[in-house]
Amino acid sequence: MKLRFVPKEERFFELFTQAAENVVRGAELLVRLVENPEKSAELRRQIEEVEHEGDITTHEIADRLNRTFVTPLDHEDIHELAGRLDDVLDDIEATADRMYLYEAGPPSPEMVELVKVLAETTSVVQKAVAGLSDMRNARRILDYCIEIHRLENVGDEDSRKALAKLFKGSEAIHALKWKEIYDHVEDALDKCEDVASIVEGIVVKHT
Repeated sequence: MKLRFVPKEERFFELFTQAAENVVRGAELLVRLVENPEKSAELRRQIEEVEHEGDITTHEIADRLNRTFVTPLDHEDIHELAGRLDDVLDDIEATADRMYLYEAGPPSPEMVELVKVLAETTSVVQKAVAGLSDMRNARRILDYCIEIHRLENVGDEDSRKALAKLFKGSEAIHALKWKEIYDHVEDALDKCEDVASIVEGIVVKHT
């Protein structure tokens, strides 16, 4: 009897690219928010919409993973990558949400700069994730991952300096509000680094 091979489901790459693009959109909206805090209500709503779209994409990946026998990447890697991309967007949404709900006031220049670092990082994440569909570009993908790690370190340093300045010159309640907001941005950067580590592992397995 002639054996028929089940083709790999390649749509996962499209969905990963879509998920990463949602993350970039969320980060770009967050930059607009910190630069225009008077528009926080509308921009927060837009970020929530992007986060909802991200959830839909994540659920589609999970559903497709449960129904697909032969996948282009390991099941565990697909699950982990989708989850981490979703986590980045969740932290972006949480940042906008806390700024609005806490009535935190205008962000400091340090906060604006930190969010710009996050936006730059998500842009590199998008390039790294999009590259997974063609492993012949393995060196370029790994270079993107190195840049993500570098930007995460920049964000860590910027965040430490900003928090030190915040607690030196602000009243306690104001400082605590902003510390939580900073923490969400830093968490988003950490999750970007997690994405880079997952992508690096995938590249090593498949090249």
